[in-house]
Amino acid sequence: MSDTNIAQAKTALDIHLREIIRWHFSPETGTPIWLEWAEENNMDAVKEIQTTEDLLKFGNFDEAWLRFKPHEEWIPKDYIGKAYSVFETGGTTGMPKQRIGWEDYKIDYSQFSELLDDKDFPSGGNWLMMGPTGPRRLRLAIEHLANVRGSSCYFVDLDPRWVKKLIARKAFHEAKLYMEHVIDQALVILKHRKVTGLFTTPKLLESLAEKISIPGVGIKGVFCGGTQMPPQTVRFLIEEVLENRVKLIPTYGNTLMGLAAHKPLSADDNYSITYYAPQPRAILRVVDTTNPEKGVDYGQWGRVELTTLTKELFMPRFLERDEAIRRKPCGQFAWDGVGDVRPFGAGESKVIEGVY
Repeated sequence: MSDTNIAQAKTALDIHLREIIRWHFSPETGTPIWLEWAEENNMDAVKEIQTTEDLLKFGNFDEAWLRFKPHEEWIPKDYIGKAYSVFETGGTTGMPKQRIGWEDYKIDYSQFSELLDDKDFPSGGNWLMMGPTGPRRLRLAIEHLANVRGSSCYFVDLDPRWVKKLIARKAFHEAKLYMEHVIDQALVILKHRKVTGLFTTPKLLESLAEKISIPGVGIKGVFCGGTQMPPQTVRFLIEEVLENRVKLIPTYGNTLMGLAAHKPLSADDNYSITYYAPQPRAILRVVDTTNPEKGVDYGQWGRVELTTLTKELFMPRFLERDEAIRRKPCGQFAWDGVGDVRPFGAGESKVIEGVY
């Protein structure tokens, strides 16, 4: 990756940042929650926020805003009167984090579609999603992604909050029965419908492969995500579960960011996954766990920090519940990546991930 390409990407990102700041902080188009924040903090954001380095002036985003602030405060003036969707993200108990949205998920996943190969996800082939639907943006996003590629999508719902509760109280048998229930539903669809694309989690993919041959039923491409996928897992999925005959697309994303792309998987990298944010609409940064204002060096572990930059949502410096290795720009991605993503604190203790 040349220094020129990296500099050009940084310039384009800063231009986009200034546009989004003007949108959310100008009286004509602004979002109530940010107009109020700017007044309380005596900040002229349009003047003071010129580059991504200036985002440090916001401090880390308070996730309680997503839990308890009224949705009306999140509506930019240009969206007033337009019905919105409500999406939940994360959470096991208590009030979930929520964001409202209009078209972001369509834009995010349409852009992601451009990174896919037609031979792996051919037009006209039905998809199957085994994963959380319900109040999450993912259900609509995956269906839109399938539609953009000329396909339709079937769904098998999964309630990760319930599974986490089962495991937390050591009801392992019940959790296993629930996973079998999800797999049984998928098998019925695969028996009676032609499916060429699959979206699911590593554990569910592995469990499904114990019942059938994934390539044998006609599946050509698999999106797999929702949890950490260390190199040994990736290699196992490619060589054993998918029999070296199905394209594996690791996914990393959420309701607040969209979907990150990944560096092509390779044995040369020991099947380590590196994800790259969908810039300029989102920025991923790996920061020091004790001092989030400070980034870590390349090759070092740190906590993942997300900034969302769309007209529907401005969310600066949200500390994700993930940690990763900071990786260098690569290929078509002229910005930093996050490698070997795993739950925050997983290096020191066991984290409950359920059927993920």
